Amino acid sequence: MKNKVVCCISCLLLLIAAAGCGTAKPPAPTEQGAIKITDDLNKTIVLKQPAKRIISLYSAHTENLLALGLEAEIIGVSTTETDPAVKNKPVFDYRADPEKVLAAQPDLVIIRPFIKQSHPDFVKILEQANIKVVCLYPEKFEEFDSYIQKLAVLTGREQQANDNLAAFHTKLSQVAEHTAKVTTKKQVYFEATATEYRTITPDSMPGTVLKLAGGLNAASDAQALKAASSIAAYGSERLLMKADTIDVFLAQRGSMNPGVTPENIKQRPGFDKIKAVRENKVYIVDEKLVSSPTFRLAEGVEQLAKLIYPEAY
Repeated sequence: MKNKVVCCISCLLLLIAAAGCGTAKPPAPTEQGAIKITDDLNKTIVLKQPAKRIISLYSAHTENLLALGLEAEIIGVSTTETDPAVKNKPVFDYRADPEKVLAAQPDLVIIRPFIKQSHPDFVKILEQANIKVVCLYPEKFEEFDSYIQKLAVLTGREQQANDNLAAFHTKLSQVAEHTAKVTTKKQVYFEATATEYRTITPDSMPGTVLKLAGGLNAASDAQALKAASSIAAYGSERLLMKADTIDVFLAQRGSMNPGVTPENIKQRPGFDKIKAVRENKVYIVDEKLVSSPTFRLAEGVEQLAKLIYPEAY
């Protein structure tokens, strides 16, 4: 009888153990890979090897990938590309059906936050198809190095990135040597767009480019239109109140401010009162050189320094 009781208890314990095994959740699989970064949406991106089939959906990403020697690895670009090196590459549009991207079978798609915010379903479909989507965009100048290094890690081009960044900072140092000769700094108004005479915030990408060029931001009291924006509404009234102190008037020309010229700036009502206009110190700069996060920012700093302080060169 005792043996039967022991046997029943043993069987019961085995049944409980078996039931427990059936309901226990297995440990979540951990994605393995030699390459790992955290993107600007705080998402961890893991690759087993450097990306070889890349679709870039932002022209600055494309330009930086080309600078890292990755022309062959780029299998697709955005609709806004102008670089001749990618003119024959397939074009992809995040506003269109993602099926074209899926069919291309990329191992990496590089976007910027705007795409995720404006077309989340496009990104979601790619991720559901197990396509790696990395979101990168340096909001501030000081984030540029880290951004380039992340691109380099994802593509296995760390040494090229280090070399390019070294040359980038050497150029900035050379500009600083020239502007250090200047004893009196000049007040510079920087026009972002002609609409409402919008200018740049001091800590924005172009704001830092201006600072590195040795210019003093005449609109340093400008407030961003919205959080994390580099654009600030200034208005003609505030601008003209500083007319006598503005030594140089700069305006960027590009998608944000198309068609602007020194002539149409000078013809604006009341602008003849601005010191820079009276002294013919009104200049146009390429938006790509001062607002786009590429290695050409160093070229933009040098160009602005030469416009503001020609006597130092």
